[in-house]
Amino acid sequence: METLQTLSRNDDLAYRETYGDVFPGKNDVPKHGLIVSEEEYWEKYYDDPDFVYEWNNGRLEARPMSDVKGSKTHRWFCGILDCYLTTSPIATAVSLEIGFRLVLPAKVSDRIPDIAVVRNDNPIRISDDDRSYDGTFDLCIESLSHSSSEQIKRDVRDKKAEYEGVGVKEYYILDARGIETAFYHIGRRGIYEHIRPVGEDIIRSGILPGFRFRISDLYTRPPLEELAADEVYHDYVFPSYKEVRQRAEKAEMRAEEEAARAEKAEMRAEEEAVRAEKAEMRAEEEAARAEKLAEKLRKMGIDPNGIGES
Repeated sequence: METLQTLSRNDDLAYRETYGDVFPGKNDVPKHGLIVSEEEYWEKYYDDPDFVYEWNNGRLEARPMSDVKGSKTHRWFCGILDCYLTTSPIATAVSLEIGFRLVLPAKVSDRIPDIAVVRNDNPIRISDDDRSYDGTFDLCIESLSHSSSEQIKRDVRDKKAEYEGVGVKEYYILDARGIETAFYHIGRRGIYEHIRPVGEDIIRSGILPGFRFRISDLYTRPPLEELAADEVYHDYVFPSYKEVRQRAEKAEMRAEEEAARAEKAEMRAEEEAVRAEKAEMRAEEEAARAEKLAEKLRKMGIDPNGIGES
């Protein structure tokens, strides 16, 4: 990340030298770069069955295919976001293929974020039947595909400027390789500023109260069950999981206590049995001694039953 942060984001050569300028399969996307009207885009290409296209000021731009690493990061982030919105249903999240129109001073574009969020208090609501969004998303998230310098530049520089220009309140760039990962929010002057991590790497959303995550977890992707016990996530990732686990731990402790008591009772019973066995052995020894004494007396002609009689 430090290496690329030294590059000028206005230097196309820097992107090409770092990422290359041709992405695999680009030649298999024949309509990429095609000049079409916006009306034609929405009518013919927005729902293209083979490729996902965006429209940028008169030209089609094909969205790249994700790689496995990027897909895993995307799914993990969707998982924690879904948990948050289940716990705090203050917004609606959409993932892939839901586009919106950006009217900027110098151009118009139609973008399809990888993940987008509309708060319930947004002036323009989104419904389950919508195939595109007529308003401005409150949060846009792009998951980078390291296909080419063109694709990287589009998300890191071009879309950032566009989302900033139409007032998308927060913009996250998720890079599974950890090179271009960045998190922005609209500052007081309407310009994107970096969201400052809390501590070393905890990002807190300003538009989704309580939604927070570690940047490092984007790359290690801990299971949700582990996050449920993590102080960063436990308030919204399976919040009842903690209570269930605590109840299970208490039940386990009670079971262990019962087992300990049962073991002690068993030990006491065994000790009682040992004492009884010893008492029985002593009684048998006493009886044997009495029998020997009686036999001795009989040999001496003395009736043992008469001893002690007056």
